[in-house]
Parts: sequence; structure tokens; C-alpha cells
Amino acid sequence: MIEQRSRLNRLMNMGNALLLGVIGFITLFPFLNVLATSLSSSRAIVSGEVFLFPVEWTVQAFRNLIEDGQLFVGMRNTILITLIGTGFNLFATVLAAYPLSRKRLRGRNGLLMVITFTMVFSSGIIPNFILIKSLGLMNSYWALWLPGLISTYNMFVMKSFYEGLPEELEESASIDGANDLVTLVRIVLPLSLPIVAALGLFYAVAWWNAYFNVMMYITSSSKLSLMMVLYQKINNVSEMLLSTGGGSEGAAVQNLTPEGIRAAAIVTAAIPILLVYPFLQKYFVKGVLIGSVKG
Repeated sequence: MIEQRSRLNRLMNMGNALLLGVIGFITLFPFLNVLATSLSSSRAIVSGEVFLFPVEWTVQAFRNLIEDGQLFVGMRNTILITLIGTGFNLFATVLAAYPLSRKRLRGRNGLLMVITFTMVFSSGIIPNFILIKSLGLMNSYWALWLPGLISTYNMFVMKSFYEGLPEELEESASIDGANDLVTLVRIVLPLSLPIVAALGLFYAVAWWNAYFNVMMYITSSSKLSLMMVLYQKINNVSEMLLSTGGGSEGAAVQNLTPEGIRAAAIVTAAIPILLVYPFLQKYFVKGVLIGSVKG
């Protein structure tokens, strides 16, 4: 009986490992394929020979992206937009979520109804554009930060987290003479590092991938984000290949294809934000209130 259970356990473990391996491969395959495409020659890409590994290795696509230096300008701008935008987002989200999570807040239900209304209805693109222009924010990063100051959904997620904190923590702090601000900074925020890190990552990814608002409100080439720079690069290569055809100029760019440039752009945009995940992963699995309340 014991041997049969042992064999059954081994079979189940092997089955689980196989299933997880298949799921992992399916998850990684698109990225590996894109990476291989970005490092393959145009002939291999056009002929459909690229699968998981590069064919006829070349870095011409990446060289085309960085040769004029505009990529580094876009990277610098995107880092600035992401860091400051995420800081503003977390600051506003915490200051909105914490008071709304407390039932003693006057007018709490009315405020929640108004905030919920914004999740269902929005003003639209044209009124937003007119508002930004009338405020004189065109070609300024404030045109990105102010309208996107807070995500209603993320605010409700953080509000639900704060509602789950033991009330005894705040009661003990109030007995010691701490006001709401001191309680938030010294007690609530240290306990909410996991949710702050998770929402901060969500905000950062959104800012890193910001494209449409940058296209609408930013007109100076020196202020464009990384995504806009990559979009222009892809369009330039496509127009170049269409205009040169198969002539001598076309031979000069024969190692470039829209697919290769697109793949290189995806890799360039994805790798920096992927490097952030390992540093925040511990906050997703860390216990929120372990050891904070005893008895």
C-alpha cells in the first residue's frame, strides 16, 4: 500500500512538472520567437525560417534603432515620465483610499458614488484635448500626469486592502496620541508595502507603455517617449523599403524588414520593465500582517 502511494505520488509529481513545463513553454514562446526574430536576417524572416532560435545572426535591427541616438532620448524621457508619474499615482491613490476606507469619514457614501460614476462614464477624447489645450499644458508632461493622476480601479483595490487592516492598530495609535496622518505614515503604510509595490508596478507599466496621450499632447521630438520613438522607427523603415523597392538603396537596407524592426522594438521596450519584476516579486507573496497582531 505504501509503495503504491509512493508511485502514485511520483506519477502525480511528474504529471504536474510536465503540465507546468508545457504551460511555461507556451508562456515564453512568444517572447522567445520575437527575440529570435529581432536577431535574424531579413531573408530568414521573410522565408519563415525563424522559430525559437535566431537564423543567420545579425544585430542590424538594433543598430538601426540606436544609430541616430533618438532611442536613448526616448528612453530617458520614458524613465522620467514613469518615475514621476508613478510617484504621483501612489501618492494620490494612498491619500484617496485611506480616508475612504474609514466609515467615520463624513459624506463617504456620496464620494464613493461620484468616484464609481467615473468608472462608467468619461468625457471622451475631444473634450479632454480641449481641456488640456485650454489649460496651456500642450507639449508638457503635465498633460500626461494630471489627467492620469489616479486610477479609480486601483484606488478601490487599495481601499479594500485598508478596510481589511485590524482596527486595533489604529485604536492603539490613537491612544498614544497619534493623529490620522501619523497613523497612516508610521503604521498603515509599512503594513501596505505589498499592495503599494503591486499597484506601483501596475502604474509603472502603464506609464512605460504610454503612447496615445503622448501622441496627442507632446509635439516636440525631444520630449517623445520611447514608444513613440519606436513607432516612428518602424514607420520610417517601412516607408524606406517601400520607396527604394529592390534598387541599390534597397540593397543597402536588405537586412532590415518591418518585422525585424518591430521585433527589436518589442525587445527593447520589454526588457527594462521586465528587470523590475524580480525586485518586487517578494512583495506579491509576502504575508501582509504576519506578526503585526498577536493574541
